[in-house]
Amino acid sequence: MEEEIILETEEKKKELTPEEIKEQKKKKLKAEIIDWAKTIFFYCLIPLAVFQTFCFMASVPTGSMETTIPVGAQVLTTRSFDKDNIERGDIVVFESEELGVVLIKRCIGLPGETVTFDGTGDVYINGGKLYEGYVSSFSSFEGEFVVPEDCYFFLGDNRGGSLDARYWENPYIHKDYIKGKARFILFPFSCMGSLE
Repeated sequence: MEEEIILETEEKKKELTPEEIKEQKKKKLKAEIIDWAKTIFFYCLIPLAVFQTFCFMASVPTGSMETTIPVGAQVLTTRSFDKDNIERGDIVVFESEELGVVLIKRCIGLPGETVTFDGTGDVYINGGKLYEGYVSSFSSFEGEFVVPEDCYFFLGDNRGGSLDARYWENPYIHKDYIKGKARFILFPFSCMGSLE
């Protein structure tokens, strides 16, 4: 019985003309291309589109955030859709209209707060001392800033080597310029890990 089936199949193969064989090959190739296209679409393009919608990469060109984020680090950032959801201590990626660049700094002052520097390296929020275990260098800066509504006040963790809100002409970043929250260092691999 099996031999008859095999013989039948071979006879059918012999009956095909060269044009029919060519046509079958074309159909097979077309089906294979469609399968590959579906695979690329579902496993590559859709995840990439989702990633681009909710995340982006940011780089740190200076040492202003050391030792939290090293110079040249590539940081995975989640886009901020709710700009009022920024909290003190968040590491935020934002656009500086004054400097014309995208920056990564830590949020220190929230809308309506008074941020005070007493020259000892300590920072006070509305008169209360702020504990900052992430600060990596000393700064003797003195001054006081009152953060307007819908704005935030950002500083680098490397206080002695950071050109941040303390020195800008306009020290406050409006929420419309916030792009996202820095979440994870992807590169260099030696520093790979989540950001706090």
